[in-house]
Amino acid sequence: MNIYQEILKERGFITALAPMEGVTNSVFRSVISEIGKPDLFFTEFLNVEGFCSKGRDKVIQRLDFTPTEQPVVVQLWGNVPEYYAKTIEYVKGLHPAGIDINMGCSVRDVLSSGRGSALINDKVLAKEIIAAVKESSGDLPVSVKTRIGYEKIDLENWIGSLLEQGLSMLTVHGRLAKEGYSTPARWNEIAKCVTLRNTVAPDTLILGNGDVKSMNQLEDYVKLYKVDGVMIGRYILNDPWIFSGREEISKEERIMILRKHMEIFKSYDQEENLFDSQKKYIKAYINNFEGAGDLRMELMRSKDVKGLLSLL
Repeated sequence: MNIYQEILKERGFITALAPMEGVTNSVFRSVISEIGKPDLFFTEFLNVEGFCSKGRDKVIQRLDFTPTEQPVVVQLWGNVPEYYAKTIEYVKGLHPAGIDINMGCSVRDVLSSGRGSALINDKVLAKEIIAAVKESSGDLPVSVKTRIGYEKIDLENWIGSLLEQGLSMLTVHGRLAKEGYSTPARWNEIAKCVTLRNTVAPDTLILGNGDVKSMNQLEDYVKLYKVDGVMIGRYILNDPWIFSGREEISKEERIMILRKHMEIFKSYDQEENLFDSQKKYIKAYINNFEGAGDLRMELMRSKDVKGLLSLL
Protein backbone atom coordinates (compact mmCIF):
# COMPACT_ATOMS: atom_id res chain seq x y z
CA MET A 1 0.00 0.00 0.00
CA ASN A 2 1.55 3.32 -1.09
CA ILE A 3 1.05 6.67 0.63
CA TYR A 4 -1.82 7.68 -1.69
CA GLN A 5 -3.74 4.53 -0.80
CA GLU A 6 -3.01 5.11 2.89
CA ILE A 7 -4.47 8.62 2.73
CA LEU A 8 -7.52 7.35 0.87
CA LYS A 9 -8.08 4.56 3.37
CA GLU A 10 -7.74 6.90 6.35
CA ARG A 11 -9.75 9.85 5.08
CA GLY A 12 -11.98 8.49 2.34
CA PHE A 13 -10.69 10.91 -0.31
CA ILE A 14 -7.51 12.83 -1.17
CA THR A 15 -7.03 16.60 -1.30
CA ALA A 16 -4.09 18.01 -3.26
CA LEU A 17 -2.66 21.41 -4.13
CA ALA A 18 -1.74 21.58 -7.81
CA PRO A 19 1.79 22.39 -8.97
CA MET A 20 1.82 25.98 -10.24
CA GLU A 21 4.90 27.73 -11.58
CA GLY A 22 5.82 30.77 -9.52
CA VAL A 23 3.07 30.07 -6.97
CA THR A 24 3.36 26.78 -5.10
CA ASN A 25 6.97 27.16 -3.96
CA SER A 26 8.27 26.13 -0.55
CA VAL A 27 7.48 29.53 1.00
CA PHE A 28 3.80 29.37 0.06
CA ARG A 29 3.51 25.67 0.89
CA SER A 30 4.95 26.36 4.35
CA VAL A 31 2.24 28.95 4.99
CA ILE A 32 -0.50 26.68 3.63
CA SER A 33 0.78 23.92 5.91
CA GLU A 34 -0.10 26.14 8.86
CA ILE A 35 -3.46 27.58 7.80
CA GLY A 36 -5.07 24.68 5.92
CA LYS A 37 -2.92 21.83 4.67
CA PRO A 38 -4.01 19.48 1.85
CA ASP A 39 -3.20 15.79 1.97
CA LEU A 40 -0.64 16.20 -0.83
CA PHE A 41 1.59 19.01 -2.05
CA PHE A 42 3.25 19.03 -5.46
CA THR A 43 6.43 20.95 -6.25
CA GLU A 44 6.68 23.52 -8.99
CA PHE A 45 7.50 22.00 -12.39
CA LEU A 46 11.10 20.80 -12.67
CA ASN A 47 12.38 20.50 -16.23
CA VAL A 48 14.56 17.39 -16.47
CA GLU A 49 16.53 18.70 -19.44
CA GLY A 50 17.38 21.85 -17.49
CA PHE A 51 18.31 19.83 -14.42
CA CYS A 52 20.69 17.67 -16.47
CA SER A 53 22.38 20.70 -18.05
CA LYS A 54 24.84 23.38 -16.98
CA GLY A 55 21.79 25.39 -15.93
CA ARG A 56 20.97 23.08 -12.99
CA ASP A 57 21.53 25.85 -10.44
CA LYS A 58 18.74 27.88 -12.06
CA VAL A 59 16.09 25.18 -11.57
CA ILE A 60 17.17 23.13 -8.58
CA GLN A 61 15.37 25.42 -6.09
CA ARG A 62 12.10 23.95 -7.38
CA LEU A 63 13.00 20.87 -5.35
CA ASP A 64 13.17 22.77 -2.06
CA PHE A 65 10.78 21.61 0.62
CA THR A 66 10.74 21.34 4.41
CA PRO A 67 9.60 18.44 6.63
CA THR A 68 6.43 20.36 7.57
CA GLU A 69 5.35 20.31 3.92
CA GLN A 70 5.47 16.53 3.60
CA PRO A 71 4.00 14.60 1.91
CA VAL A 72 5.43 16.39 -1.14
CA VAL A 73 5.31 14.91 -4.64
CA VAL A 74 8.02 16.06 -7.08
CA GLN A 75 6.63 16.95 -10.49
CA LEU A 76 8.90 16.55 -13.52
CA TRP A 77 8.46 17.59 -17.13
CA GLY A 78 10.38 17.12 -20.35
CA ASN A 79 10.50 14.75 -23.30
CA VAL A 80 13.80 12.85 -22.92
CA PRO A 81 13.38 9.60 -20.93
CA GLU A 82 17.09 9.38 -20.07
CA TYR A 83 17.00 12.79 -18.41
CA TYR A 84 14.07 11.72 -16.24
CA ALA A 85 16.12 8.77 -15.03
CA LYS A 86 19.16 10.94 -14.22
CA THR A 87 17.04 13.52 -12.41
CA ILE A 88 15.27 10.89 -10.31
CA GLU A 89 18.58 9.49 -9.07
CA TYR A 90 19.10 12.87 -7.38
CA VAL A 91 15.46 13.35 -6.36
CA LYS A 92 15.30 10.02 -4.51
CA GLY A 93 17.84 11.35 -2.02
CA LEU A 94 15.36 14.05 -1.00
CA HIS A 95 12.81 11.40 0.05
CA PRO A 96 9.68 12.89 -1.54
CA ALA A 97 6.31 11.15 -1.30
CA GLY A 98 6.26 10.33 -5.01
CA ILE A 99 7.15 11.30 -8.58
CA ASP A 100 4.59 12.95 -10.86
CA ILE A 101 5.01 13.41 -14.62
CA ASN A 102 3.56 16.54 -16.18
CA MET A 103 1.64 15.66 -19.32
CA GLY A 104 -0.90 18.43 -18.85
CA CYS A 105 0.83 21.80 -19.11
CA SER A 106 -0.62 23.80 -22.00
CA VAL A 107 1.73 26.80 -22.05
CA ARG A 108 2.52 27.60 -25.69
CA ASP A 109 6.31 27.27 -25.40
CA VAL A 110 5.94 23.92 -23.64
CA LEU A 111 3.60 22.59 -26.33
CA SER A 112 5.76 23.80 -29.20
CA SER A 113 8.71 21.89 -27.78
CA GLY A 114 6.78 18.62 -27.60
CA ARG A 115 6.45 18.58 -23.83
CA GLY A 116 3.56 18.76 -21.36
CA SER A 117 0.19 18.29 -23.07
CA ALA A 118 1.93 17.79 -26.42
CA LEU A 119 2.70 14.25 -25.25
CA ILE A 120 -1.00 13.48 -25.71
CA ASN A 121 -0.14 13.38 -29.41
CA ASP A 122 2.87 11.10 -28.88
CA LYS A 123 1.68 8.09 -26.94
CA VAL A 124 4.81 6.07 -27.76
CA LEU A 125 7.10 8.66 -26.18
CA ALA A 126 4.71 9.10 -23.25
CA LYS A 127 4.93 5.36 -22.53
CA GLU A 128 8.74 5.45 -22.80
CA ILE A 129 8.90 8.30 -20.29
CA ILE A 130 6.62 6.50 -17.84
CA ALA A 131 8.67 3.31 -18.17
CA ALA A 132 11.92 5.20 -17.50
CA VAL A 133 10.44 6.94 -14.47
CA LYS A 134 9.03 3.72 -13.01
CA GLU A 135 12.33 1.92 -13.49
CA SER A 136 14.27 4.74 -11.81
CA SER A 137 11.89 5.56 -8.96
CA GLY A 138 12.38 2.45 -6.87
CA ASP A 139 9.68 2.28 -4.20
CA LEU A 140 8.37 5.78 -4.91
CA PRO A 141 4.86 5.79 -6.42
CA VAL A 142 4.65 7.21 -9.95
CA SER A 143 1.75 9.32 -11.17
CA VAL A 144 0.79 11.47 -14.17
CA LYS A 145 -1.12 14.74 -14.45
CA THR A 146 -2.82 15.27 -17.79
CA ARG A 147 -5.91 16.54 -19.64
CA ILE A 148 -8.86 14.86 -21.35
CA GLY A 149 -7.38 15.40 -24.80
CA TYR A 150 -5.43 17.75 -27.04
CA GLU A 151 -7.82 19.27 -29.58
CA LYS A 152 -10.66 16.83 -28.90
CA ILE A 153 -11.72 14.58 -26.04
CA ASP A 154 -9.68 11.38 -26.21
CA LEU A 155 -10.46 9.15 -23.25
CA GLU A 156 -10.34 5.66 -24.74
CA ASN A 157 -7.01 6.15 -26.52
CA TRP A 158 -5.18 8.65 -24.32
CA ILE A 159 -6.49 8.08 -20.80
CA GLY A 160 -6.83 4.39 -21.57
CA SER A 161 -3.19 4.16 -22.65
CA LEU A 162 -2.05 5.88 -19.44
CA LEU A 163 -4.11 3.53 -17.30
CA GLU A 164 -2.36 0.59 -18.94
CA GLN A 165 1.02 1.80 -17.60
CA GLY A 166 0.49 0.69 -13.99
CA LEU A 167 0.44 4.17 -12.46
CA SER A 168 -0.21 4.66 -8.77
CA MET A 169 -2.32 7.74 -9.48
CA LEU A 170 -3.65 9.74 -12.42
CA THR A 171 -4.80 13.36 -12.13
CA VAL A 172 -7.18 14.42 -14.88
CA HIS A 173 -7.76 18.11 -15.63
CA GLY A 174 -11.17 18.40 -17.23
CA ARG A 175 -10.11 20.57 -20.18
CA LEU A 176 -8.41 20.07 -23.52
CA ALA A 177 -4.83 21.21 -24.02
CA LYS A 178 -6.05 23.83 -26.49
CA GLU A 179 -8.63 25.32 -24.10
CA GLY A 180 -8.25 28.26 -21.74
CA TYR A 181 -9.78 28.67 -18.32
CA SER A 182 -12.85 30.39 -19.74
CA THR A 183 -14.04 26.94 -20.81
CA PRO A 184 -15.63 25.11 -17.86
CA ALA A 185 -13.91 21.93 -16.72
CA ARG A 186 -15.81 18.88 -17.96
CA TRP A 187 -16.31 16.83 -14.82
CA ASN A 188 -18.63 14.42 -16.63
CA GLU A 189 -15.62 13.41 -18.73
CA ILE A 190 -13.53 12.97 -15.58
CA ALA A 191 -16.26 10.64 -14.30
CA LYS A 192 -15.91 8.62 -17.52
CA CYS A 193 -12.18 8.29 -16.75
CA VAL A 194 -13.13 6.75 -13.40
CA THR A 195 -15.39 4.25 -15.15
CA LEU A 196 -12.59 3.42 -17.58
CA ARG A 197 -10.17 3.02 -14.67
CA ASN A 198 -12.49 0.54 -12.97
CA THR A 199 -12.12 -1.74 -15.99
CA VAL A 200 -8.52 -1.14 -17.07
CA ALA A 201 -6.59 -0.44 -13.87
CA PRO A 202 -8.60 -0.79 -10.64
CA ASP A 203 -5.57 -0.02 -8.46
CA THR A 204 -4.84 3.37 -10.07
CA LEU A 205 -6.32 6.25 -8.09
CA ILE A 206 -8.01 9.09 -9.98
CA LEU A 207 -7.90 12.75 -8.90
CA GLY A 208 -10.09 15.29 -10.67
CA ASN A 209 -8.94 18.84 -11.33
CA GLY A 210 -10.67 22.00 -12.53
CA ASP A 211 -12.89 24.81 -11.20
CA VAL A 212 -13.21 23.59 -7.59
CA LYS A 213 -13.57 26.55 -5.21
CA SER A 214 -14.39 25.19 -1.76
CA MET A 215 -14.12 22.12 0.46
CA ASN A 216 -17.88 21.67 0.30
CA GLN A 217 -17.72 21.58 -3.50
CA LEU A 218 -14.72 19.24 -3.32
CA GLU A 219 -16.57 16.76 -1.13
CA ASP A 220 -19.67 16.99 -3.33
CA TYR A 221 -17.60 16.26 -6.43
CA VAL A 222 -15.98 13.23 -4.81
CA LYS A 223 -19.45 11.78 -4.23
CA LEU A 224 -20.97 12.89 -7.54
CA TYR A 225 -18.14 11.96 -9.91
CA LYS A 226 -16.73 9.02 -7.91
CA VAL A 227 -13.13 10.31 -8.01
CA ASP A 228 -10.66 9.29 -5.29
CA GLY A 229 -9.81 12.92 -4.63
CA VAL A 230 -9.59 16.43 -6.00
CA MET A 231 -6.68 18.69 -6.88
CA ILE A 232 -7.23 22.43 -6.46
CA GLY A 233 -5.15 24.89 -8.45
CA ARG A 234 -5.67 28.57 -9.27
CA TYR A 235 -8.34 29.18 -6.63
CA ILE A 236 -5.76 28.87 -3.85
CA LEU A 237 -4.83 32.49 -4.65
CA ASN A 238 -8.43 33.53 -4.00
CA ASP A 239 -8.62 31.62 -0.74
CA PRO A 240 -5.37 30.30 0.79
CA TRP A 241 -7.47 28.85 3.65
CA ILE A 242 -9.52 26.71 1.26
CA PHE A 243 -8.33 23.32 2.53
CA SER A 244 -9.22 24.26 6.12
CA GLY A 245 -12.90 24.49 5.21
CA ARG A 246 -13.13 27.76 7.12
CA GLU A 247 -15.16 30.53 5.50
CA GLU A 248 -14.71 33.44 7.92
CA ILE A 249 -11.11 34.61 8.29
CA SER A 250 -10.57 37.77 10.34
CA LYS A 251 -8.74 40.84 9.14
CA GLU A 252 -6.19 40.34 11.92
CA GLU A 253 -5.43 36.77 10.88
CA ARG A 254 -5.08 37.73 7.21
CA ILE A 255 -2.55 40.45 8.07
CA MET A 256 -0.70 38.10 10.42
CA ILE A 257 -0.40 35.41 7.73
CA LEU A 258 0.87 37.85 5.10
CA ARG A 259 3.48 38.95 7.62
CA LYS A 260 4.44 35.34 8.26
CA HIS A 261 4.70 34.65 4.53
CA MET A 262 7.05 37.59 4.02
CA GLU A 263 9.16 36.64 7.03
CA ILE A 264 9.57 33.10 5.65
CA PHE A 265 10.43 34.55 2.23
CA LYS A 266 13.04 36.79 3.85
CA SER A 267 14.51 33.86 5.81
CA TYR A 268 15.20 32.04 2.55
CA ASP A 269 17.71 34.80 1.73
CA GLN A 270 15.96 35.45 -1.54
CA GLU A 271 17.49 37.98 -3.89
CA GLU A 272 15.87 41.38 -3.42
CA ASN A 273 14.92 41.55 -7.11
CA LEU A 274 12.57 38.62 -6.48
CA PHE A 275 10.41 40.66 -4.08
CA ASP A 276 7.96 41.68 -6.80
CA SER A 277 7.20 37.99 -7.37
CA GLN A 278 5.68 37.92 -3.89
CA LYS A 279 3.12 40.64 -4.56
CA LYS A 280 0.60 38.12 -5.94
CA TYR A 281 0.22 36.87 -2.37
CA ILE A 282 -0.81 40.30 -1.09
CA LYS A 283 -4.11 39.97 -2.96
CA ALA A 284 -4.44 36.36 -1.82
CA TYR A 285 -4.31 37.20 1.87
CA ILE A 286 -5.61 40.77 2.01
CA ASN A 287 -9.26 40.58 0.98
CA ASN A 288 -12.79 40.14 2.31
CA PHE A 289 -12.71 42.83 4.98
CA GLU A 290 -13.55 46.52 5.07
CA GLY A 291 -10.67 48.59 3.74
CA ALA A 292 -8.88 45.58 2.19
CA GLY A 293 -8.67 47.22 -1.24
CA ASP A 294 -7.04 50.40 0.09
CA LEU A 295 -4.58 48.40 2.17
CA ARG A 296 -3.65 46.23 -0.82
CA MET A 297 -2.93 49.29 -2.94
CA GLU A 298 -0.65 50.69 -0.26
CA LEU A 299 1.15 47.38 0.25
CA MET A 300 1.64 46.90 -3.50
CA ARG A 301 3.69 50.09 -3.58
CA SER A 302 6.26 48.55 -1.24
CA LYS A 303 9.77 48.30 -2.66
CA ASP A 304 11.08 45.51 -0.46
CA VAL A 305 10.16 43.12 2.37
CA LYS A 306 11.32 45.54 5.03
CA GLY A 307 9.04 48.26 3.73
CA LEU A 308 6.07 45.93 3.47
CA LEU A 309 6.54 44.62 7.00
CA SER A 310 6.83 48.17 8.27
CA LEU A 311 3.49 49.06 6.64
CA LEU A 312 1.84 46.00 8.13
